[in-house]
Amino acid sequence: MDLRIFTEPQQGATYDTLLTVAKATEDLGFDAFFRSDHYLPMGGVDGLPGPTDAWITLAGLARETKRIRLGTLMTAGTFRLPGVLAIQVAQVDQMSGGRVELGLGAGWFEEEHRAYGIPFPKEKFARLEEQLAIVTGLWATELGKTFDFHGTYYHLTDSPALPKPAQKRIPVLVGGHGATRTPRLAAEFADEFNIPFASIEDSERQFGRVRAAAEEAGRGADALTYSNALVVCVGRDDREVARRAAAIGREVEELKANGLAGSPAEVVDKIGRYAAIGSQRIYLQILDLDDLDHLELISAEVQSQLS
Repeated sequence: MDLRIFTEPQQGATYDTLLTVAKATEDLGFDAFFRSDHYLPMGGVDGLPGPTDAWITLAGLARETKRIRLGTLMTAGTFRLPGVLAIQVAQVDQMSGGRVELGLGAGWFEEEHRAYGIPFPKEKFARLEEQLAIVTGLWATELGKTFDFHGTYYHLTDSPALPKPAQKRIPVLVGGHGATRTPRLAAEFADEFNIPFASIEDSERQFGRVRAAAEEAGRGADALTYSNALVVCVGRDDREVARRAAAIGREVEELKANGLAGSPAEVVDKIGRYAAIGSQRIYLQILDLDDLDHLELISAEVQSQLS
């Protein structure tokens, strides 16, 4: 079971804070540092000092880390044209020495689009399908050849399909709860399927849909990695768990029901139940980015029991 650190910087974080967490992620032996791709805070927080851009952040971290994987859950398809996104991600992959992964989603948070003048199209999912085809198609085009694409929303003609990433294939993540179109997209384009903030029962059901779609597409169900993203709140005792829950504005029992919360033993047990239904990787949503002791505890008392 891989454990990855997943941050929500739109809630309030500077680049320096993210760098500190990324370096701790690396030093403590976690597999990867991922971040969300949002420009507006959620849940009534002020979000100060303001948003940081996902791919600018990852470009900086690419030069200041050495081992960890770097990526997004999920890059909003509404924020960037697919040809530009392919260039950005390939460049950051080069800057990192081949450690980048791209989670790409349709985009959903209409308020942040209004706040920053970003178009919020009605047909987001159909656009996402074309975006995935373009980004992966540009990277896969042989050197010296050109890439063309003519869809409903995007048209590329005689693209040199450059630059190329450092990796032969940048891993692509597709995720979500959709019962039909999401599994089909994952089966066609993804290396990993991620379901965010889902119960064990819902995860098992969705993994089954994706596995069936992958078989139908001729890839085989095991061609994909299956993962969860879950909020985490671990403490050495009940008081520490309660303190950490209060710091992120959540209730302990709610966190235990909907995430990974409690003592290290409780969290290890619940991760084991996700593993039993096919989850191979957990993205630990860390909401208090100043609490590095939390990461140290998870590394020492949770990760050490899963390796």
